[in-house]
Parts: sequence; C-alpha cells; structure tokens
Amino acid sequence: MLPRTTDPFRDFERLAEHLLGTTRPAAMPMDAWRDGDRLVIELDVPGVPEDKIDLDVERNVVTVHAERVARDGDRDVLASEREHGEFSRQLVLGDNLDLEHIEASYEAGVLRLVVPIAAKAQPRRIPVQRGQDALQGSAEKQSVEA
Repeated sequence: MLPRTTDPFRDFERLAEHLLGTTRPAAMPMDAWRDGDRLVIELDVPGVPEDKIDLDVERNVVTVHAERVARDGDRDVLASEREHGEFSRQLVLGDNLDLEHIEASYEAGVLRLVVPIAAKAQPRRIPVQRGQDALQGSAEKQSVEA
C-alpha cells in the first residue's frame, strides 16, 4: 500500500499554476536520428491507448496528438502526479523528406515514426567524362534537344 503523503510545496506550485494560468504543456519527449535513407523519430506517450493517438500531416508539419484519460470512478486517490488530458507536439520537417510515405507504429508507450529521405535528397554520383568525350556528349545532347 502506498502511504498518503502530501508535499505542501508541490501543492502550492500546482495551485499557483492553476490560478496564474502558467501551466506548462505536458511534455512528449522525443528522440530522432537518421538511419541510412530514413529518419526515425520516437516519442514517449506512456499510458495512451492506440486509439487515442492521432497523426496529421500538412505540408511539412507533422502533428502528434494524444490523450491520456484519467481513470473515473469512486476512488480514494493517494497520489495523482501523472498528467492527464490532451497532449500535442508539432514537428516541422524539411523538404528533403518523403512525407507521403510515413510509417507509424506504437509499442510499449513509444510512438515510432519512420520517414523516408526523398529520392531527390539522396546522395548520388555524377560520372566525370574525359576532355573531348564530355564536349562531344554535350554537343550531341544539344542537337537532339533542338
């Protein structure tokens, strides 16, 4: 059994935040890294059921919206420190990503987004031709295009 304890300073802080309207938004911690030809983003949303997570993409902005519902019922609450309610986070992504093919998965309280790097942003090699060969090749291209 968890003993009932009170922290008068924490209680005062919550009251001040409520009265002054200075509550800070609930955090949705994130890690992001490049893995070859894709960007991987992981967001922590523990205690949120899959059906309470929404992902929206508009242009180059991905919005993650999640809701953790407080448990209802007639309970004698001993501690209530976990944030409940709606959480959202917006990620502004670069034009070098293929936002049409984002994949999302959710496991153990972690939302994982995998965003492919667009083909136009992939590194590529340009062959270098030797002297006269290069000039003849560009002249032939120009005559074909005309």
